[in-house]
Amino acid sequence: MIHELCPDDREGWQKLYQGYQAFYGFHDRPQEFYDKAFRRLMSEDARDFQGLVAEEDGQIVGLVHFVFHPNLWRDEGVCYLQDLFTAPAARGNGVGRALINAVYAAADAAGVPNVYWLTAEDNYAGRMLYDRVAAKSPFIRYNRKL
Repeated sequence: MIHELCPDDREGWQKLYQGYQAFYGFHDRPQEFYDKAFRRLMSEDARDFQGLVAEEDGQIVGLVHFVFHPNLWRDEGVCYLQDLFTAPAARGNGVGRALINAVYAAADAAGVPNVYWLTAEDNYAGRMLYDRVAAKSPFIRYNRKL
């Protein structure tokens, strides 16, 4: 079952979000990081991130965060899917696909059909799913050197 993130989901959400952060090498995030992220997801500010979770047998087994933002090439704007994570025990059961489809549905309902995201090149398991539900972009991302 996919539903909007709500205050009662906090503990399960944080456990998964910590797993997601660790997956990308961020093992030492302070509690304030998670507190701030959860507050933002709960803010109901249409310009900030929204969250959905997948629940199975009363447990949160997946999460997705996304945001709508303006785009000069598309008058309706675009939707950026920033975070997607599934509990290891739930992988391969369609949770990730269901969360992506839920973001697609939210984007369609908002009149913003263009949804995009980034992933690590070595995220082979994720990319197997992404290749089935989306088209790979020819663009290469660059980040400012700090």
